[in-house]
Amino acid sequence: MSLTPSIIKPIPEQTVLIARAAFPKGNLYLSMRDELGTLFEDADFAELFSRRGHPAFTPWRLALITIMQFLENLSDRQAAEAVRSRIDWKYLLGLELTDSGFDYSVLSGFRSRLVGGEQQRLLLERLLDRFREKKLLKVRGH
Repeated sequence: MSLTPSIIKPIPEQTVLIARAAFPKGNLYLSMRDELGTLFEDADFAELFSRRGHPAFTPWRLALITIMQFLENLSDRQAAEAVRSRIDWKYLLGLELTDSGFDYSVLSGFRSRLVGGEQQRLLLERLLDRFREKKLLKVRGH
């Protein structure tokens, strides 16, 4: 798989409208996108992909999907289905409502790349850093 880093675009207008109508009081994933902003970029994962070959599914999205999958204790198949069917997931991922998602096997491949590249802590560390920046996590004294 190869990686051509992409620019993270704003959430599609239709996705925003429908998500706000569906969740007028908010939602964890809407809040994550709105309050934490961009947690990952494709460049964070560049060393895990070759420069040639079949294009990879966007790694910054796979990182978020992996986190959501963990939060909800979902299998790879269930997480891939959530990407296809859930408005709140599409919102956080910045996807069009019509986006059909990806094959579930992509998730295990992504995790294998993280482990193989010794980057498995990247997801947690990035979340903790952003929580500290936003003062959502207190730093303990020694």
